[in-house]
Amino acid sequence: MAASPVSAGERSAGGRRELTYAVLLCLAGAGLALWAATRNWSVELTLRPAPLPPVREARSGAGLLPWLPALALVTLAGGGAVLATRGGLRRALGVLLGVLALAVAAGGGYGLVADVDGSVSRQWPALCLLGGLLAAAGGFWTALRGGGWPAMGARYERPARTAPEAASASAGPEGPPAPMAGRRTTEAWNALDRGEDPTAD
Repeated sequence: MAASPVSAGERSAGGRRELTYAVLLCLAGAGLALWAATRNWSVELTLRPAPLPPVREARSGAGLLPWLPALALVTLAGGGAVLATRGGLRRALGVLLGVLALAVAAGGGYGLVADVDGSVSRQWPALCLLGGLLAAAGGFWTALRGGGWPAMGARYERPARTAPEAASASAGPEGPPAPMAGRRTTEAWNALDRGEDPTAD
């Protein structure tokens, strides 16, 4: 039994909401992780003989883990790419995003437990960990549910006609099928070739 238009519309609206939430999770999580990776995770002071002042060396998450901002940036771009994909390709992209985001979260977790010299700021690794987990949730949600979500611009696509609709559209006002548009066009061109006016009665 065919689904009613109301239920089909509700499913489409629900799919668009889920798509929006998943993309927002990926973008917000990856963006947060990327920003946190550029903050100073540790500051080390190196003492020098008097009267020279100590040397202050600040190291960001990118300085400690050079691959971390790159993975966060790829995850951020992949979150936007979810909108442009559909079906199995979107689900595969969701798996890839989930794995990348977990690697970003692992980098934040490393910053929380690593034995780094100097004064350590734990809030930035914690935010990186949180961002990675949020992006991973969006990625794996896409992998699990994204196959049925609508593609970008799907609301503007013209639905395919069913057989009864096509038959009724081809019928004239009296019932019998009207001549095909292609045939009328061909006859008009032939009349022009003969020097006749195809619009004259």
